Amino acid sequence: MTTTPVRPTDRPAGTGTGPSIVVVMIGVMITAVDTTIVVLALPEIERALHVALDSVIWVVVGYLLVITVLATQVGRLGDMFGRVRMYEAGFGVFIVGSALCALAWDETSIVVFRVFQGVGGALVTANSGAIIADLFPRERRGRAYGYNGIGFSLGAVLGILLGGAIVTYVSWRWIFWINVPIGLTGVWLALRVLHERGEPERHRFDLAGMAALGLGLFGVLWAVTKLATEPLDAELLGYLLGGVLCLAGFVVLERRVAEPMLNLSLFSVPSMTPSLLAALFQGLANYAVLFLVIMYLQGARQLSPIHASLLLIPGYLVGAVVGPTAGRLADRFAPVVPATIGLGLQVVALFIYAHLSVSTGLWLVVVGSVVNGFGASCFFPANSSAVMKASPPASFGISSGMLRTFANVGMVFSFSMAILIASRSISRKLAFAIFVGSTSLRGDLAGAFTSGLHAAFYASMGIMVLAALLSALRATRFGGHRPAS
Repeated sequence: MTTTPVRPTDRPAGTGTGPSIVVVMIGVMITAVDTTIVVLALPEIERALHVALDSVIWVVVGYLLVITVLATQVGRLGDMFGRVRMYEAGFGVFIVGSALCALAWDETSIVVFRVFQGVGGALVTANSGAIIADLFPRERRGRAYGYNGIGFSLGAVLGILLGGAIVTYVSWRWIFWINVPIGLTGVWLALRVLHERGEPERHRFDLAGMAALGLGLFGVLWAVTKLATEPLDAELLGYLLGGVLCLAGFVVLERRVAEPMLNLSLFSVPSMTPSLLAALFQGLANYAVLFLVIMYLQGARQLSPIHASLLLIPGYLVGAVVGPTAGRLADRFAPVVPATIGLGLQVVALFIYAHLSVSTGLWLVVVGSVVNGFGASCFFPANSSAVMKASPPASFGISSGMLRTFANVGMVFSFSMAILIASRSISRKLAFAIFVGSTSLRGDLAGAFTSGLHAAFYASMGIMVLAALLSALRATRFGGHRPAS
């Protein structure tokens, strides 16, 4: 299978980028809204569709899982068929998936439609980073990724505010319907503003590599995620072993084909491997924090999902302010500086969370949220800039997809880790009920559960320190100076 070359625009990078970055921010925002708004609606979805307690979480995990599995593949599609074209297609798929989710009638339909929605989310998120790399010269990409972070932070805040109001006063179905007008606006703007700037060439489509990588990631992630709800048995071992074998087969295939889907030579580019691994371990350490803090607030402190989420808003708002400044620092000094500082701040946030108790003032949660948001907004634009600066222009799409894949693998594993640790002190069924927001804890059980969470926060601290060390390792690659553009 071959592709038709896409005609790039003749305008140089960095010209007329204001409207374009707004369109990319809308895409990131709409996917970020779904990361928080759906969590708030889980109790209503569970009751309305009669979803089993241990299955309702797949409304969240299924969406994240498909983005993880497809991110690299759809990034490659962007390199082959045009990043803007794939980005716009992602908007369309996301809109249709959102409408289908709003029309869901039972457990199977809502999970399947969320998976379909995730395909659109993968196309949007994997290609957005590549579009920014096309739009901006190397010395301005950090700031652009910082503005992109504003889209994520605003989306997360809107998800909390709109989700709480919609679920309380309207219907859970409108958390999906609301994506339709936003998405249509994004598509209209994208068609008017975005233009292909890369220079795709004719390529053969690596179907075998795509299948091997997709099946391998799915097998491993499915097994690890199911371990959060089920004991280890022969079936889960089969998924895990099968996934590992598929990934091994993928490496062998990619070394033998003339035009591999994933160019393994990218890992030999200075700073690429530590940047991707830093994203992996940051996701593993930090994404669990969202679940653990919400479980603490809803379980031990008996807050409703909306009240628990409102305490996290200050962190997102701080992140929106800090992101562009951190991006400028990445452009000026080299990405290693703000990225490593950001990871260090997140270690401090985890230390704060590790000292929560059943009697701690809730202001401490807000402080932890602010420190964590500050640190995350230093890390993300700088690390994204590092990956895209290290990537050859012809591989912007696959590099952006690889970054999304590594981060999402950490996020999926992080969820499993959170549930497994939480279920050490209470039953898994009760842990799920706390996360969903349909029950709370009292007395000694609340204290035992909170003490158990401390181990999870300390474990996350250790993982975040490892991410910081990997990030600092890039200083030896760049020599502590800004790379030449």
